Amino acid sequence: MTRSVTTKNVREETSVGEGQCPDCETETVVHDPDRRELVCEECGLVLSDEPIDYGPEWRAFDAREHEELSRVGAPLTQSMHDRGLTTTIDWRNRDANGHSMDAGKHGQLHRLRVWQERIRTKNAGERNLKYALSEIDRMVSALGVPKPVKETASVIYRQALDRDLIRGRSIEGVATSALYMSCRKDDIPRSLEEVTAVSRVDQREIGRTYRYIADELDINLEPTNPRQFVPRFCSELDVSSEVETTAIDIIDETTELGLHSGKSPTGFAAAAIYAAGLLCEETIPQRAVAETAQTTVVTVRNRYREQLDAIDEQPAA
Repeated sequence: MTRSVTTKNVREETSVGEGQCPDCETETVVHDPDRRELVCEECGLVLSDEPIDYGPEWRAFDAREHEELSRVGAPLTQSMHDRGLTTTIDWRNRDANGHSMDAGKHGQLHRLRVWQERIRTKNAGERNLKYALSEIDRMVSALGVPKPVKETASVIYRQALDRDLIRGRSIEGVATSALYMSCRKDDIPRSLEEVTAVSRVDQREIGRTYRYIADELDINLEPTNPRQFVPRFCSELDVSSEVETTAIDIIDETTELGLHSGKSPTGFAAAAIYAAGLLCEETIPQRAVAETAQTTVVTVRNRYREQLDAIDEQPAA
């Protein structure tokens, strides 16, 4: 028979054991999500029937309705210099009721906007961080990488700024190095050439700064696996799934032999795709593969021959 007890009595009686029923002393206390009660499966005793609901008092049935009903702001983010804790003065010059303000108020709001923008960066360090994070945001948009990569790159740049590793180096170079490091850390395949293409500094500076930042921050990254580039390259080349699977098999087999050591991962992946096209009897121009991987035709030609020789699958000329 089910009976209810007070919260005070439950608190006193549950000292028998953790998760035990104070009546039958069995460990069969469960939570009923439908009735929102804590009950004993053995004897039916209701241990708690007045739970606190920490959720909202409203219901939303889609994302737009959830945003409209929510009374909280966006979550904290490392990709903004103030972590998103800022106040924005609306540019529409309207009051809380949506009515337009007079000319005197327009001038006052304009001055408030100017001062609000000035006080957002109180020193040179924050101005440095603001510019660097805007550069990271621009490059992330150009590369088409997901938001977590931007967050990781922002954290790496903040760490470099706190350790005073920016001194004597360009902000763009450190920001680009942080982004490249973030792509490798989050297993998002982007080559150094692709990152350089959207950066404002040359590849040599990015590589030098990348090695320095990784060494000073003690960030150890594994060498890039060429197979990470295969799905994206095959998608851009519009080849069959058979070619993609064969290219991955070629890379796995040749990687075990150590053939990829000291070679560009993008060039190695491009050569594997071309070799897979030959094995699957699917025509893939060498120049198209090289342009997709941002490498040279000579690299593709040399690498695919090495791969086919290594797996003893050299086709007849």
